[in-house]
Amino acid sequence: MSVSVAGLTKRFDDQIAVNELSFEARPGEILGFLGPNGAGKTTTMKMICGYMPPDEGTAVVEGYDVNESPLQARRKIGYLPEHNPLYDEMYIREFLRFVASIHKIEDKDTRIEEVITMTGLEKEKNKVIGTLSKGYRQRVGLAQAIIHDPAVLILDEPTSGLDMNQLIDIRQLIRDLGKEKTVIFSSHIMQEVQALCDRVVIINNGALVADEPIGRLTARMGQGQTIHLEVERAGVSDAVFSSIPGVDHVTREGNIYVISSTGGQDIRKPVFEAAVKSGLVILEMKLDRANVEEVFRKLTKSN
Repeated sequence: MSVSVAGLTKRFDDQIAVNELSFEARPGEILGFLGPNGAGKTTTMKMICGYMPPDEGTAVVEGYDVNESPLQARRKIGYLPEHNPLYDEMYIREFLRFVASIHKIEDKDTRIEEVITMTGLEKEKNKVIGTLSKGYRQRVGLAQAIIHDPAVLILDEPTSGLDMNQLIDIRQLIRDLGKEKTVIFSSHIMQEVQALCDRVVIINNGALVADEPIGRLTARMGQGQTIHLEVERAGVSDAVFSSIPGVDHVTREGNIYVISSTGGQDIRKPVFEAAVKSGLVILEMKLDRANVEEVFRKLTKSN
């Protein structure tokens, strides 16, 4: 495993910020690390990166225990923190050269130009960092995180402050990087998580509440179905659908029936057959599936 976290715990006085957290992240995998504000995401990321010591537990990166072999572990990590710390008075190239020197990269100029191109900084590459917009500052932060070609990328809100065009570019870069590297990233944008992630880890109050592939999680948590049935004319009673086994709620909005089930059975076929048998002309039949946002709310709202 590229990253293995076992029993990770962090306390601040009487408050437990991270509570015996365990999970793994694999090579070639994009892992979404989710949780509400104050859940312990950033604290966990800092412990994995070696910037904050755990009170208990271990974090192992590419075979190196972060506490026992901190320098070896950090060489394997590229980290973009939520609050992106940059030297505002430095030029972009100057800053990246400084970072490349820290990592002892031999052909600095070639690598700097590569990451400038990868992160879309070509138009701004001759500017002072302090003059950049928030979106371009994020790009500089991402460039410094990948300049040493790390095996593991840990990105805390990497798309914060980006406009729509920038979002598309950076998401594609993360997707490309995730083909070869282990990527752990947090985001408040659930659609982004659903589009990018292979697996999600969700924590709440510092504790693990979910860890599984994103498709399996949404399927498991969204066992019920909601069908929107649009017909030419709503000419039959709601009882036609409410009498179907598994259907527990039916409402009608104009010529649209909203038919819900909280059970695990698939009600699409009996709903279709009941509509046809009743002489309804079906214009559209749409199934609402559970998404990451709904799953996230279910797992975190009650704690």
